[in-house]
Amino acid sequence: SLSAVFQEYLRHLRLQDFPCGFGSWNKSCLNGHRSPRRAQPGQKGAVLDEETPEALLELLRDQHSPWALPPDCSAQDRLLREVAVLAPELIHGTKVYQLLKSLRMVDKGVEEVDEGVLQFQQLEELILSANHISRITSANLPRTLKVLELCCNTVDDLQDLCSQPPPELQHLGLGHNSLCGPSQDKFLTEDFWPNLISLDLSFNNLTDLLGLVSQLCTLQKLRILVLQGNPLALIPTYRGFLVDSLPKLSILDDIYIWPDERQQFQGLARQPELSRSEVRVVVSVGEMKGVPAPSAFQHQDTAEAPVITCSYFVTYEF
Repeated sequence: SLSAVFQEYLRHLRLQDFPCGFGSWNKSCLNGHRSPRRAQPGQKGAVLDEETPEALLELLRDQHSPWALPPDCSAQDRLLREVAVLAPELIHGTKVYQLLKSLRMVDKGVEEVDEGVLQFQQLEELILSANHISRITSANLPRTLKVLELCCNTVDDLQDLCSQPPPELQHLGLGHNSLCGPSQDKFLTEDFWPNLISLDLSFNNLTDLLGLVSQLCTLQKLRILVLQGNPLALIPTYRGFLVDSLPKLSILDDIYIWPDERQQFQGLARQPELSRSEVRVVVSVGEMKGVPAPSAFQHQDTAEAPVITCSYFVTYEF
């Protein structure tokens, strides 16, 4: 579950170990909780020298420090480590859940978004890319959520996600999943996502362009849409039909829609017959290697000469 993965993530950060946490090395913690206890000469268990929070932070930030985080660590990692120095009481118990507005758990083996996620009462951004999530229950998502990224999972049904979706959600990322149309189109309307600005449905198995557009038209705040990688994107009039059907759209498939392009496709939305769900693929084989040249089989023009016939079978897979 996501809660279990998050707890393991906190353990991996070692927020209780030097230079983080409530330790005898943190001068501010000692002043705030107890007086430093100095060991007598020869006595075992001597405490470490006290350091100011600023000095401890320098140990986290200096790239030459043995306690420094790797250069490619996330902003979330740095935030938690530094808070564990400046205010270690905030990373104890459930207080850490109130600290984060953005949670990024990428490629951590998450299979379930469980009820424990509701403890993140301030969470606005949840990034769960490259996990193993096939279904997600919206009742387990904080109501404060504005960004939900589920790219590269195995989501194949949106019904549970749309039962009680976060009302303020502005971006929904479902690229590289297993959504099949047209059964999922009905969940992509303003009834479920009244504040959606950005929607990524790329690289799924959506096939019904007309049906999908009829639902997306209800998303009055939608400005960014990604549909590339779906079978419906192979339809010749795909881009033009979308540009004309969604007049408020600003970016389609990561390409800005300029006024002259919108003018060029004007009226295409009123000709749905041009957007048939059919595709013709023409394959041209420019060169073949390893086939004997015809000259090798040329024979003399006599009745006694044998007739040599060669046949070849070529397959093209895509």
